[in-house]
Amino acid sequence: MKKTIFTLLFAAAASLMFAAEPYFRAAWISTVANIDFPAKAAIGNYEQQQKDLVAMLDEFKAMNLNAIIFQVRPTADALYKSELEPWSHWLTGKQGEAATYDPLEFVCAEARKRGIDVHVWINPYRVTIPAMNIEDLAPNHMYHKHPEWFVKYGKQWYYAPHLQETRDFLCQVVADLVTRYDIQAIHMDDYFYPYPISGEEFPDAEAFAKDSRGFSDLGDWRRDNVNMAIEQVHNTIMSIKPEVQFGISPFGIWRNKANDPRGSETNGLQNYDQLYADILLWMEKGWIDYVVPQLYWEIGKKVADYEILAKWWAQYATDKCHVYIGMAPFHLGNPKGAAAWREGNEICRQLRLNKTVSGITGECYFRACDLLDNRCNLTDSLKQVFYPTYVPAPRK
Repeated sequence: MKKTIFTLLFAAAASLMFAAEPYFRAAWISTVANIDFPAKAAIGNYEQQQKDLVAMLDEFKAMNLNAIIFQVRPTADALYKSELEPWSHWLTGKQGEAATYDPLEFVCAEARKRGIDVHVWINPYRVTIPAMNIEDLAPNHMYHKHPEWFVKYGKQWYYAPHLQETRDFLCQVVADLVTRYDIQAIHMDDYFYPYPISGEEFPDAEAFAKDSRGFSDLGDWRRDNVNMAIEQVHNTIMSIKPEVQFGISPFGIWRNKANDPRGSETNGLQNYDQLYADILLWMEKGWIDYVVPQLYWEIGKKVADYEILAKWWAQYATDKCHVYIGMAPFHLGNPKGAAAWREGNEICRQLRLNKTVSGITGECYFRACDLLDNRCNLTDSLKQVFYPTYVPAPRK
């Protein structure tokens, strides 16, 4: 009885504490490799896809989430009706084969009914994943029109980040989405320059030698390539619908303190040095409206401690660029994971920590299906304790 009363009191206090906050509460819906949507059994079955989307949105509404981040350009293709890129084979079964409905249009309409914002997730450079063959790209894919725009690294193909033509085309895609759809944000995750492959250099040394633009360091040149893309995307959005936000979800470490006095007390891969993504610069320049660092580690992890990183990112939050935290329910209950993920509920521990850190104004969960699985009763905890009431998502 005492436990029940305590639980009710805690929930009531949480409701009062969080009800009035413009707090971001979202989930990523991944479409690459059919991770979240559509289910493999529903590829090409458009009636079932729509039912699945409605069920997913209903569950998110029941959790009092106020946004989704919906992946519509996973591999330089489209889960929406596009004149620029082919229909995605993750949706239809064959790249370029048309669907009988527009998933993004459908999601926007259904999400609006439930008070859920739609952030459109695009991958700027990725064209294939290892499971794909370049020969399977649709005849109308840009690869067949301008093969000189593309490079192969490892087993994957990418738009070449150093080319102005690829930046311009990326912005055409962004402009099309912002113009035609009722969306609240354009979103990119951590795939800028690819994650490094041991023993293999990204194939741009010749391009750097030919046109270094005055840079003497290859890393600085690569960062500038990405910087130009981010600024151009920002300017594109602002020129069409300034109220549409631009958000980035980077790998969780900007730089380690051993390499930069501004860096975090961590010892892992770095956005700045390995992915050539200078997130702090984008925040300082006002090119992005929010950042969602992927803090997929437990509190106390030596190489990358969740608490250290949450506080590190939070210090850079401003009124112009919010800091939300990328959470990892996919780790919960993993029998091979660290003890923190096997015992109790590490996400709940992290959520309690977030509420004590000034500058953190939201969370996003990777991925949708893991959140919906109610791993370690996380969904129940969100409904009853952490998000007991609905609040609108933050806007510009």
